Amino acid sequence: MSEPTLNPDDHARIAAAIRAAEAETSGEIYCVVARRSDGYFFPAAFATTLGIVLVSLAAAFALEHWWIAVRLSHFVAVQLLAIAAACALLWWLPGLRLWLVPRGLAYRASHANALRQFYARNVHLTTARTGVLVFVSLAERYAAVIADAGIDARVEQEKWDGVVRDLIDHARRDRLADGFVGAISSVGALLSQHFPVTTDDVNELDDHLVEI
Repeated sequence: MSEPTLNPDDHARIAAAIRAAEAETSGEIYCVVARRSDGYFFPAAFATTLGIVLVSLAAAFALEHWWIAVRLSHFVAVQLLAIAAACALLWWLPGLRLWLVPRGLAYRASHANALRQFYARNVHLTTARTGVLVFVSLAERYAAVIADAGIDARVEQEKWDGVVRDLIDHARRDRLADGFVGAISSVGALLSQHFPVTTDDVNELDDHLVEI
């Protein structure tokens, strides 16, 4: 099992922040941090293969220009060996893969993962539809706040965008725990404006951060 992204004290701070925020609202806050949202092996392998093919075509034209003869079987064998070596490198060094995939693809993978977590963690099943997911995917430098229909309909998108900007800014400065605590406080304030705590309020989601 890989080492956790945040230490036990960070987890305790975040759990305390969730409990404090939910003490003022009937809404629910759930937090997830992912090390990465996809393996990206196949997109990276495709990009690498395409690059090798283009380079080898340029090499073939250069050899032709210089009147250097290379047997086709040898040329193809070198291509295949280069592709195999590159794929092996991508397999053993997954950190290289994100450098080879388009930013848009990484964004879509992260967003899809955030939605999966929203539904897999039952954030959409709160009684008043007031669950909010605070999500970060570290490798892609992506963050999102996904609010269920009950609260999303009452809060302007700019407010959620502001929470995300602050969270990303903290993560960029290697202060991820502070970012989560701040995001939880901001989300809690928005929830309490529209769904203040009631006497019969029930805690419907676990008050902790999940690392995946």
